[in-house]
Amino acid sequence: MNKPGFQPSLKGRALRLLSQREHSRTELERKLARHEEVPGELAKALDELQTRDFINDGRAVDSVVHRRSGKLGNARILQELAAKGLSGEAVAEAMADLKDSEPRRAQEVWQKKFGCAPQDLQARAQQMRFLLSRGFNAEVVRRTVPDIE
Repeated sequence: MNKPGFQPSLKGRALRLLSQREHSRTELERKLARHEEVPGELAKALDELQTRDFINDGRAVDSVVHRRSGKLGNARILQELAAKGLSGEAVAEAMADLKDSEPRRAQEVWQKKFGCAPQDLQARAQQMRFLLSRGFNAEVVRRTVPDIE
């Protein structure tokens, strides 16, 4: 596809990454920094893409929430958003929207993974640790995992 020795521009590399999924500006800076040959070149390319709305942190937040909310609790989703350099009003709004659905999502994850009540304390603890590791709130986990039969 590419000719030998051909190096795509920073803008081209950014567009290729954006064509695969939404990225935050911080993510793109992190991924493309090693390809920057002239200081300021990357910032200029990303500014242009942001001006044209190719980079939109609000869409990046929505994308992460949409992709991960079916498997993860609010704490893990917030952690992923922070790792991608996303914060502010869009993140706060998304997290507020997710707060009400966390018990339902925890129940769905538990049902898919385990499907039946634990037989002993060890099994209950394992099920609770699993949901906690997925980022679900401790109170939600306590209410989701049934007592021992």
